[in-house]
Amino acid sequence: MTSISVDAVFCPRCGQPLGPAGIASGEHAVCRRALDLEPPRYCASCRRRMIVQITPSDWTARCIEHGETTESTWGPA
Repeated sequence: MTSISVDAVFCPRCGQPLGPAGIASGEHAVCRRALDLEPPRYCASCRRRMIVQITPSDWTARCIEHGETTESTWGPA
């Protein structure tokens, strides 16, 4: 499951601005469910499209401005 930063401004899946309820809002319910299965595509801080690499054991998503996020596809260690 992809963890979403508390200070996220943009949805990491669709790139649209988050409302006051954040990713928990109804308009991002589909995005929230999809992020349980796939890596983020947009940086939640700056809305830039991220460079995503998926391997059988993990995924890496990198924002040019904010760095890299990595998560195992097997869940938390």
